[in-house]
Amino acid sequence: MILQALYDYYERKPKIHNPVGYEKEELDFIVLIKKTGTFVDLINMRENNRGHEYAVPKAVIRTAEAKPNLLWDKLEYIFGISKEKSSKKTANAKKYNRTFVDKLKNLPKTVKVDEGVKAVISFYKKNQIKKIKKHLLWDECLKINGWISFQLENDSRIIPARKIVQEYQKTEFLSGKTDDDPIEGTCLITGETGIIARLHSEMRLRGSDKNVKIVAFQKNSGFDSYGKEQAYNSPISVLAEAKYSTALKYLLNSSLNRTFISDVTIIFWSDKTPQSIDLEEVVSWVVATQKIDEESPDSKVQVVKALYNSVLTGRLSQEKDNRFYVLALAPNAARISVRFWRTGTVEEFGKRIYQHFEDFKIAHGPKEPDHLSLYQILSSTAFQYKMENVPPNLTGKVVESILDGTPYPVTLMQQCMRRIRAERQVNRPRAAILKAYINRFNRIHKSKEKEILMALDLTNTNSGYRIGRLFAVLEKIQEEASPNINSTIRDRFYGAASSSPVAVFSQLLKLKNHHLAKLEIGHKIYFEKLIGEVMSELSLFPAHLSLDEQAYFSVGYYHQRQDFFTSKKNKIESEQQ
Repeated sequence: MILQALYDYYERKPKIHNPVGYEKEELDFIVLIKKTGTFVDLINMRENNRGHEYAVPKAVIRTAEAKPNLLWDKLEYIFGISKEKSSKKTANAKKYNRTFVDKLKNLPKTVKVDEGVKAVISFYKKNQIKKIKKHLLWDECLKINGWISFQLENDSRIIPARKIVQEYQKTEFLSGKTDDDPIEGTCLITGETGIIARLHSEMRLRGSDKNVKIVAFQKNSGFDSYGKEQAYNSPISVLAEAKYSTALKYLLNSSLNRTFISDVTIIFWSDKTPQSIDLEEVVSWVVATQKIDEESPDSKVQVVKALYNSVLTGRLSQEKDNRFYVLALAPNAARISVRFWRTGTVEEFGKRIYQHFEDFKIAHGPKEPDHLSLYQILSSTAFQYKMENVPPNLTGKVVESILDGTPYPVTLMQQCMRRIRAERQVNRPRAAILKAYINRFNRIHKSKEKEILMALDLTNTNSGYRIGRLFAVLEKIQEEASPNINSTIRDRFYGAASSSPVAVFSQLLKLKNHHLAKLEIGHKIYFEKLIGEVMSELSLFPAHLSLDEQAYFSVGYYHQRQDFFTSKKNKIESEQQ
C-alpha cells in the first residue's frame, strides 16, 4: 500500500520524473574538459553548503567490492585519490579509479563514439589529474569529498546527460544488466512482468548516519521464502522501484511535504491536486514541532482560515474522493522503520484537523493568535519550555490523535499537570490542553459530563471547575487589596488547593475577609456576590481531587482569571447600583 501510493504520486508529478535509469543527485564539483580530453577547469557547484541537483545514472549499491557509477562518482573513483593519507586508503582509491576507468573502456562502441564519453576516456589517457591537483579549488574538493562528474567545454549538459549515454543507461537498466543476476517476475506494484530489483535504493533519513532502505532483506535471513533471497522476497520491478524511490526521496527533501518529530520524519501527500483546500500546507503547520517563523505568522493564520472556510462553507466535501497519505519514518540500522501510516480522504483529515483546532479553542488575550501550534502545545508541557524535554513518544501520539480524531494521550494531560504543579502557572496552552483532553475523551466515550466551553461557563457545576474558579476569585481579591504584592496565594497554596481543597480553603476564606476589608464598598459587594455565585453549587470541599478533577480545577481557575481581564462595561458600577 505504501509503495503503491508512492508510485502513484510519481506518476502524477511530472516535475520529479527522471530519464529511465536515472535519479536526482547533488553534484559538488564539475570537471570541465575539451573534446580532446584536456583539462580546462574545476567548477564548484555548491551553494549554501549544498551541491547542484542533476539527473545522473542510477547509483550502484555498494557493499564491500569496488563498483563505480557511470560517469559520476566520489573523489576516490574519479581521481584515484583519498582525502585520508593512510596506505590502505591510498591503495583502495587507486583500485576504485581503475574500476571507474575500466567501466568506461568496456562501454559498447556505440556509446564510446559520443564526443563526451570519448573525451573522458582521453582525459584519463592523458593523465590530466596532475593538472587538477594544481587547481585553486583542489584543496576544497579534497576536503568536501563530494559527488563529481564531467562536462564538455561550451556544452550546457553534463556528460552523463548526453543522449547516447541516456539511451545506453535505459537499455541496461530495463534489461537488468546493471544487476549481477537479473531475475524476471511479476511486480507487486504494477502487476506487470519485468526484471525484479534485487536491491532497492538507499536514501538519507534524518537521524541516521548512513543511507537506509525502506525495502531490505538480510541475505540468508529467516525471512526468506520459497528459496528467494534479498528483495526477491518482495518482488518489485526495477522500473517501479525507481519510480517509488524517486517519489520517496522527493518527499523526504520537500519542505512543504515533510516535517520532523525528534528522529521521526513525517511526509504527507494527496492523490490529486486539491480543489478547496491545500491540506499538505495545513498538515505541514499542524504537525510542525518547530517555532513559528516570527517574520511570517500571517501566512500560518491564512492557512487555518482557509481550512475553516472550506469546512464551514461545505467546499471541503469536494475532496471526498481525493486520497491523502501520512507516513512517519525513522532510521533503524540499515532499514527504515515505519512508525505509522495513515490513509484517508482530504475531507476526512480536514475535518479531524478542524476539530482539533476547535477542541483547543480557549479564551485568550486580544493580541494572541487564534490557534495554537503543536510547538506551543507541546513545549508548554516541558521543563523550561524546551522541545528536547518533551518525550518523543508523546509527540508522535499527539500527532496520531489529531490525524485519527481519537482521544489525546493521557500522558499529555499528565505532563501538563506536572508542569502546572511545579510552576504554579496555568497559561493559555496548558488550559487549552486540559480542556481539549477532557472534552474529546468525554465526547468519544459518550460521557454525560458537561462539555467545557471556550470561556467562563457560569452553568458548569463540576466541583473541580467551581473550586478552581473560587481560588481565582480569592487570588484576585488579594491582588486588589495589595496591588504591589510580590507573591499571591497561588504561589503558596496552588498545589494543596487543587489536590486537597478541604485542607486549605477554610484558611483562605478567612484570609479573604481580611483582604475584603481593604476594598471600597463597590468592589467588596461585587466580590462577595461572585463568591456566593461560585459556591452556590458547592455543598462542601472535597478531601481529595482526582487528577481529572484537578484538570477541571486548572481550567476553572484559568477561565475565571481570564474573565477578570475581559472588557465589561462598568461591571463594578452596576453592582453598586
